[in-house]
Amino acid sequence: KQAEKAVHQKKEQSKTKCRKARRRHINLVAEFNRRQRKNIWLETHIWHAKRFHMIKKWGYCLGESPTEKSYRACYRAMTKHCLLQDLSYYCCLELTGKESELLKQLARICSIDTGLTFEEACCLSGRFEGSLNLYRADCYPEDMLGPITFIWKPRDGSENRQLWIWMHPALKQDILRELRAIFQCSEPEEIYIPEPVTTPIQEEKQTDVVLSLGKKRKKEDKEGEEVVPVKKIIGDGTRDPLQSYSWISQTTGIVISDRTMEILRYRLIGPLSHSVLTETLKAASLQTV
Repeated sequence: KQAEKAVHQKKEQSKTKCRKARRRHINLVAEFNRRQRKNIWLETHIWHAKRFHMIKKWGYCLGESPTEKSYRACYRAMTKHCLLQDLSYYCCLELTGKESELLKQLARICSIDTGLTFEEACCLSGRFEGSLNLYRADCYPEDMLGPITFIWKPRDGSENRQLWIWMHPALKQDILRELRAIFQCSEPEEIYIPEPVTTPIQEEKQTDVVLSLGKKRKKEDKEGEEVVPVKKIIGDGTRDPLQSYSWISQTTGIVISDRTMEILRYRLIGPLSHSVLTETLKAASLQTV
């Protein structure tokens, strides 16, 4: 029995991939997706993971503190150059519908006594971003939900407008529940998507993937190395991937969509922030027919 056990261990060790094979792109993507099953990574996760102590909060993996002393470097960047912060973990809700109906219902969850509201002229035009505190409908000054920032899409001649509301992930569920209540939004009907016709070869590949969940696939790539199926990540740390991402009101026509992790958000601080943006972003040439 000991001899058989030793032979079995040698066979398992022989199957171990070399470092070059483990570091291939398809293997790295599969490994990264596996590590994101519980906590989602931001687009800048790899950069932060090499330089920061990472923590797991609100369903994300975020950088908490740098591994080396960088206070002077950050202060120098903020005062003389440009400092960038990744705020993509903030949640975004998109409201679409008639401007009058949006303003009518949104006025119930904020107050002019606390400052500007969604109806502020400079913000309503879409030129500036606004910030305010939200409350439960008709409950001001009690039952505060939390602070948010918002920005309107500039007018395009239509009566329908788009509004993006940004909030901390800890406040998202309460604010989303309140918005759905004041706009009387319900989940849209499921859209039937016919399944494509599969050939016998495709069916064999699908069964191979199902049987090999949680294990190494037996399929080999062109160079004879075993490959791991790439799992597509759906959703984020604040929403269930099996739930609907949009809700519509049958009475007002207002649509609430969850755009979390679909729109990235960065904050630039420093006197050279505008110069960095102008050098990075290039204006597209519009072709008129």
